Amino acid sequence: MTLIRTTGREPHPGSPPRVGDGGHPAARAGDGAPGGRSDAPKGPAAGRSAGARRGGGPGILPGLVAASVGAAAAWAVHWALPVVPALTVAMVLGIAAAHLPALRDRVRGPARPGLSVAGKRLMRLGIVLLGLKLSVQDVRAIGWPTMLMVVAVVAATFTSTWWLGRRIGLRGDQPLLIAAGYAICGASAIGAVSAATGSDEEDAAASVALVTLCGTLAVAVLPLLQQPLGLGDAEFGRWVGASVHDVGQVVAAAQTAGPAALGDAVLVKLMRVAMLAPLVAVVAIGLRRRRAAAQGPTGDGPRGAKPSLVPLFVVGFLVMIGLRSTGWLPEGVLAGAGLAQEILLSAALFALGSAVHLPTLARTGGRAAALGLSSWAVIAGVAYAGVLLTA
Repeated sequence: MTLIRTTGREPHPGSPPRVGDGGHPAARAGDGAPGGRSDAPKGPAAGRSAGARRGGGPGILPGLVAASVGAAAAWAVHWALPVVPALTVAMVLGIAAAHLPALRDRVRGPARPGLSVAGKRLMRLGIVLLGLKLSVQDVRAIGWPTMLMVVAVVAATFTSTWWLGRRIGLRGDQPLLIAAGYAICGASAIGAVSAATGSDEEDAAASVALVTLCGTLAVAVLPLLQQPLGLGDAEFGRWVGASVHDVGQVVAAAQTAGPAALGDAVLVKLMRVAMLAPLVAVVAIGLRRRRAAAQGPTGDGPRGAKPSLVPLFVVGFLVMIGLRSTGWLPEGVLAGAGLAQEILLSAALFALGSAVHLPTLARTGGRAAALGLSSWAVIAGVAYAGVLLTA
């Protein structure tokens, strides 16, 4: 199986222009030229202008401020209602900001370049700090049978979701990104894979929205199934850790069964997180091979920048795991890094949420929902079977 993103694809029929270049579909219309920005400079001049907008400090400042305010608002809601995860609130606030009449023009216009930077760069920094939540000792503690179960769950979920997403015709990189989010760790995995493949903002934002929604529903549904499925507390914790997407959602679901369930759930979940690095490497290798095949033996054909086999932020993630494994870092430092990671991801998810265009999302909403529910059933079922086999 080759894991790649399609290059040079045509836009989905009826969909607005792409947003991967720092713009938003709605921002391209109504600026004085009929049908969009027909008066915008073309060719190299346009490329230099876009590059200046992305790279200039004043150009990205409004968006970075907006992402910071959105993250602060999300944490305020979380502190007022601890049962509501801050990352979920951040995503919802970003979507709301992109569609409220009082805010959408700013979000889709002056703030867009900075929000694009926040959605990519801050996400990568958060992923690096995520490595401090895992150590080699943690992986060893769960035992070989459970480790093999986790690998099987991740592999089955990723391949089936990616295959089904392509079969039902989801646009762009959404099948690949949704598969990574379900199989590994929700928004963090989507951010990592989208960074490795160069996926555009709209595909990443739609994927995060779907995975976040299903993970939030899992927090409410899974505890209700513990008794009907005959799971003890520790078994329930391993099931939650193997089947729920985000670390925070795992904690919220597993804590309902007590400390034994919570401890096993976190260990199993962190084992899934450890598979983020090899997954990104496999995706990058698949993309390289696809591009090499497209160029042919003479090197002709479409060209693009070769993705790193292991992107720099994934190297940072692995370094943080090694650093945590040394035992040198005091608990205060780890706690501070954990808080910083959550804040960075909150700002990044607000930025990604602001790139969601609901009319476009609605066109594939039925297919995306079908994929989400199918993938949810796969990961829950395979994880349940794995827990019973390793109990």
